[in-house]
Amino acid sequence: MQALIDVILPVFIVIGFGYVVAWRGFLGSGTIDGLMTFTQTVAIPCLLFRAIWTLDLGDSFSLPLLISFYAGSLTCFFCGLLGARYVFKRGWEDAVAIGFCCLFANSVLLGIPITERAFGPDALDANYAIVALHSPFCYGIGITAMEIVRARATQRPKRHLPVLVIKAMFRNALVIGIALGAVFNLLNVTLPGPFTEALDMIVRTALPAALFALGGILYRYRPEGDMRVILFVCAITLLLHPTITWSLGQVYELKETAFRSAVLTAAMAPGVNVYVFANMYGHARRVAASSILLATGLSVLSVWGWLAILP
Repeated sequence: MQALIDVILPVFIVIGFGYVVAWRGFLGSGTIDGLMTFTQTVAIPCLLFRAIWTLDLGDSFSLPLLISFYAGSLTCFFCGLLGARYVFKRGWEDAVAIGFCCLFANSVLLGIPITERAFGPDALDANYAIVALHSPFCYGIGITAMEIVRARATQRPKRHLPVLVIKAMFRNALVIGIALGAVFNLLNVTLPGPFTEALDMIVRTALPAALFALGGILYRYRPEGDMRVILFVCAITLLLHPTITWSLGQVYELKETAFRSAVLTAAMAPGVNVYVFANMYGHARRVAASSILLATGLSVLSVWGWLAILP
């Protein structure tokens, strides 16, 4: 119970404030969208840039850690894709978008603050190692799968597929922030003190502002229809992914801090990017939006459970 009060509830109270403000109309949808755009295109890319720039890449990027998390991600993508297609009889493009809902955990807006509150800021190296590859990996998988489906449907040549995927990925601000952070790290670049201080000021706004905006956006996406598919997505993201990561982490005997970060990150609800992806292609938008809302609410209890059994 103490973990629920001290670790999880403060994060969800901030989300709740955003939800209530949007519900009562204190801030319009344009303002909420502007705040989320700021966090997604400026503040969080700055946060990721700063974290990757100063990360000890050799020590943090453990192959067993990445396999434990991303093998679970990829398994969940195919479970979502095939379940949507063959169990729920959705079209292939819908199925890819639903698979993406099962693939993209909310590693930044929920994973980082919950891990930090549970285990302290020094426990985040493994989180940042996972996050560094998260957007490139997930968008790479999702865009590739969707473009293959579209190419088959329209009989387009597939030789242009790599260029389409790379262009789509590097239009993403999160990927750009991560890539720049890696370049600065590898080249050992330093910035003058005032620039670093200014960067840190932006970084400090990233998570609280994004959580607040997330609450405002979730107000719009109340579950409508497709409830069986939405519950299917919730079960995969909140239960299957962390179970696979837990099992592989035990096999690889991950360090305790890395194990905690991997399992907690895997246990997060789908992130806002699943709606961005669904909206980008115009498929399964209602499933994506409602899955974010319902899984985020359910994760209050599921994350509490994972925290209770983590070492």
